[in-house]
Parts: sequence; structure tokens; C-alpha cells
Amino acid sequence: MKQRYYDLSMPLCEKTASFPSDTPFSRVETMRMTDGDVCNVTAITMSVHVGTHVDAPYHYDEQGMRIDEVALDRYMGKAHVFTVMSRGGDGVQVISADDVQRLDISAERVLLRTLTYPEYDAFHANFASIAPDAIDVLAERGVRLIGVDTPSVDEATSKTLPAHARCRERGILILENLRLEHVPDGIYELIALPLRIIGGDASPVRAVLRECSE
Repeated sequence: MKQRYYDLSMPLCEKTASFPSDTPFSRVETMRMTDGDVCNVTAITMSVHVGTHVDAPYHYDEQGMRIDEVALDRYMGKAHVFTVMSRGGDGVQVISADDVQRLDISAERVLLRTLTYPEYDAFHANFASIAPDAIDVLAERGVRLIGVDTPSVDEATSKTLPAHARCRERGILILENLRLEHVPDGIYELIALPLRIIGGDASPVRAVLRECSE
């Protein structure tokens, strides 16, 4: 039976929402065949955190590895998708240690579907974050990469980025802005390779899941 692929990537276009402080996506055709040019050529401008992307440790650690220094095998291999329901009051949504403690994890890469950031073209700050002690639980289970369907593992307004900091302490990589609403929970093969941006603090990725063969 042919294996199925799931594209987890946000579309990149002028409608793709960015963090309010980030450079949004823009696209300009610098050469056009309809204008008599020999071919079509496009230039783009964007923050490396727009759309589906991986954070390099350097993003949140001045001494951390840049994106071109991270081993590629960290972004490829067995991954486990889970639906998790966030908890909290006063509009704050948090994935707690208790929420991940009950997960039956069997992969080094865990992708968490929170369903708290459904639109790609409208930024909103009320998405689920991950509590630092939840990251401790995942690390103790052998997790080395966390993927989320939100713009950040931290609250949108955080100035200290405690979840990012705990990922740094526990050696866990971060994959953000996934589209997981169409993917059933289960075990897959993840492919989410970053661009080779020298010195980069992050990189856009085309994140894909492939069904594992029986």
C-alpha cells in the first residue's frame, strides 16, 4: 500500500501572520516573462520565524548553536503526534506536566496538537504555551524535539521565554507553527529540514509526516 504523506507547513504568502514585532512575508517579481524577460524571478523578504520554522538554540541562547550547526538527523525520524488539551484560567492556556505525563511516548520527536491557533492569516496571542515542568517530563521520556501548532512554546507576551530556556537546558529542539489539524494521532516519520543559513537563529521548513510502514 502506498504510504501517505501529511504536509504540516503553513502557506507562505502576504496573508501569513507573523509576530507583531517580526518582519512579515513579502514577495516581489523582479523579472517577468510577460514583461519580456527571459524567465520569471522572485525576491522575498521575511523573518525566519514566519510560518512553519525551527528555532536554533542561538535564538534563545547567545552561546547556542546556529541553525547551520545543528545535526540534520535531529529533524528527521520517528515522531509521535498527540492531541493535548490546554488548561488555565483568565484566558491563559498552558500545557502542564500532568497533561504530558499521561502521554504514551515512543519517539524522540513529539508533535503536540493544541488546536489553539487555527488560522494562519490572523495573529492572536491566546494560544497554548508549554509549562517548563512539562518540558522536563518530555525530556525524561527521551524527547529531543518538540513540535507545536502555535507560533511559540511560550506565551505570546512572555519577556523571559521560560519554555525556550528549559528546552535549552534539556537539549530539546523546537519546531513551531505546524498545521496538525488534519493529522490523526499516532506514529510517523518526520522530515522538517532547515535551510543552511549560516549563523541563522531559525529557518523556515517544509515539514512533512510520512506514515510508517507496517
